[in-house]
Amino acid sequence: MAQQRRVQLSTQRPTSTVCVLGTELSLDVCGSAPKDAVAFHVQGTPGVKLYVVHDTQSVKLPSSVSRWPLATGTEVLLAMDALSKDVGDEKVRISYFGEAGGVPVGRAMLYLTCVGKWGGDTPKPWHWRGCSPRPSIPLPADVSLDADTSRSGAVSRTLLDKATWTWGPDGHGAILLVNCDRDDPKAKTLDNRDTAIRSYADLKDMSQMVLRTRGPRTIFAGHRLVLHVDFSDADKVGVFYGGNSVALEEYKHVLGGSKLAYAIKPSRHQEESIFYVEGLAFPDVGFSGLVTFHVTLLESPEKVPPVGGAGVTAEGWQRPPNAVFPPSQGLLETPIFTDTVVFRVAPWIMTPNTAAPLEVFVCSVDDNEDFVAAVGAMAEKAKCPLTVCPLPENRQDRWIQDEVEFGYVQAPHKTFPVVFDSPRDRGLKDFPVKSILGPDFGYVARQAPEGASSLDSFGNLEVSPPVTVQGKEYPLGRILIGSSFPRFGGRRMAKAVKDFLIAQRVQAPVELFSDWLHVGHVDEFLSFVPAPDRKVMSPGGGKKWGATFIPPKHRPLLPPQGFRLLLASPSACYQLLKEKQEEGFGEAAMFQGLEKVPKPTINEILANEALRKFNNYVQSCISWNRDILKRALGLAEPDILDIPQLFRGEVAAGAEAFFPDMVNMLVLGRHLGIPKPFGPLVGGQCCLEERVRALLEPLGLTCTFIDDYFSYHVLSGEVHCGTNVRRKPFAFKWWHVVP
Repeated sequence: MAQQRRVQLSTQRPTSTVCVLGTELSLDVCGSAPKDAVAFHVQGTPGVKLYVVHDTQSVKLPSSVSRWPLATGTEVLLAMDALSKDVGDEKVRISYFGEAGGVPVGRAMLYLTCVGKWGGDTPKPWHWRGCSPRPSIPLPADVSLDADTSRSGAVSRTLLDKATWTWGPDGHGAILLVNCDRDDPKAKTLDNRDTAIRSYADLKDMSQMVLRTRGPRTIFAGHRLVLHVDFSDADKVGVFYGGNSVALEEYKHVLGGSKLAYAIKPSRHQEESIFYVEGLAFPDVGFSGLVTFHVTLLESPEKVPPVGGAGVTAEGWQRPPNAVFPPSQGLLETPIFTDTVVFRVAPWIMTPNTAAPLEVFVCSVDDNEDFVAAVGAMAEKAKCPLTVCPLPENRQDRWIQDEVEFGYVQAPHKTFPVVFDSPRDRGLKDFPVKSILGPDFGYVARQAPEGASSLDSFGNLEVSPPVTVQGKEYPLGRILIGSSFPRFGGRRMAKAVKDFLIAQRVQAPVELFSDWLHVGHVDEFLSFVPAPDRKVMSPGGGKKWGATFIPPKHRPLLPPQGFRLLLASPSACYQLLKEKQEEGFGEAAMFQGLEKVPKPTINEILANEALRKFNNYVQSCISWNRDILKRALGLAEPDILDIPQLFRGEVAAGAEAFFPDMVNMLVLGRHLGIPKPFGPLVGGQCCLEERVRALLEPLGLTCTFIDDYFSYHVLSGEVHCGTNVRRKPFAFKWWHVVP
């Protein structure tokens, strides 16, 4: 059944209204009938389809019945199947008759203008048909609200359903960026926290929404066009409009916040009005990310009748007088037509260790000059810029991995990095805003009202490379966070941070058990490295992609990107030490070259039953996570490498690395910056380093062991904890994901 709207008629004056293509109008023939009328006759011009509903039957006119009784339940329906070329160019006349018949006792006139939104059934303008010059005949009238629903990077008219948003490679729907950067260096806050346009770069971060109004301008004499946003979405978006001007000062904030509607005055010389839309909030609890805009054509109760000159036309149709009728007091404007566009706010996306590095970050503090130099040398090998956060900015806080996580946002027209600021707020708390936020570099943060714990630091936030799990694709990987599960109580990541990560939807988080550690971060027992020898599942599942695989053109790419999961392993370490003991190196000692550090031998370590018992407990915790990771990431044993590592501590206080934790490494492409373990020297070489090289170098990786013992290890952290990396965004577009 077509959408219906009821129209009140009058025998005292003509009525004019708009009929939207594809809808029906129900004429209130009984309500406008004179007191003595008992029957009516209805007649329309050729462009109007008329039906009389009587005794539950619908009769199309003209019919053999010329007069219809004014009975309860009788109504007249009309529809139009062509857009009007002029205002009021179609008409309906209803004549009322008394008991005696003969001369009508009254007439009601209705002038109709058919408008519509552009679509497959709507005639195209002549210049779209290749006809040039454009004819001088009037064009059909239509109103359309458009956005980049095809995700091509430009706004175009489309047959896609603009009022819905769908995921996947065949999906559709417009995309909106949270305008969380600061394009004007003089500004004191993020671009989306004010209602001003300060630069053209600011406009480029926004998505365009185009209102098209085509046809006779006089149609708007008695109607208003209103752009409006749902109340629940108003605090999530801002809309700017500059009219016909390109001057920045002419762009005004017209929608969003407390502004729910904006009345538009279509220009005689401009068929398109371009609005710029910015996101104010990321998806989160209570906000799915979807935002809906509408444009509505409102009919005014005191409008001027649309055609001039009193009298009768050549066809016998009465013309209304060319005069303004007194306003109808207390009547509201009537919605005639609404077009709708839905946007989805782009999620914040993390990048894994296996993504190409773009910039390395490290802090300079009082005692880490050699460490900074070693990281700089490694960045140079990887041809990656190094940014050093100086002491005045870090205030002796060296743990830059814990303070921030680098990610990005993306729309078809724009991509830019966004730094996620953790709730830990120690010495580095001002660094993200003062030194990272800037032009095309955004910022987002979440706080922990209940108080931040160590698990809220972002060493406890990692993401896997792309994986396929039992046919389910995760082309942007899965986020990994640590918690106290399966324990009751204990530390957990702040609800605000966890809820934010879940709400992004494209990197479904996996919760791991990290509360067994003293610090409690997942990067203390796992890491990912690229492994070109590994084949990965194609997006369709089944076939494995090799280096020369050419994906089908109709499917978006899931890049062939192999990887290995590295897990810290006390079992592997004890096995290695046992091997060296059996080879006669039992008296080889650890920590050679480090002053004032005890130097246990292999024999002493293997004989330490308390240490072995504690590491058996640690191994059980890591094995628990191993099983979770295999299920959640679809991994098999060949995808996992066990890195020799021992831990010390107590169950209640948590575990810490016995020697520098080698999985806590810096990954820059094929270059790995690994904490130097200072293991037992066998044949002049550290046997722990040799074992790690034997595991990783066959994958085409280069191992550089960095001394972080006194500058980081003794402070309960390592190389990864003390560095951070901004990486290249995924080639895969997030809107092709099927959550």
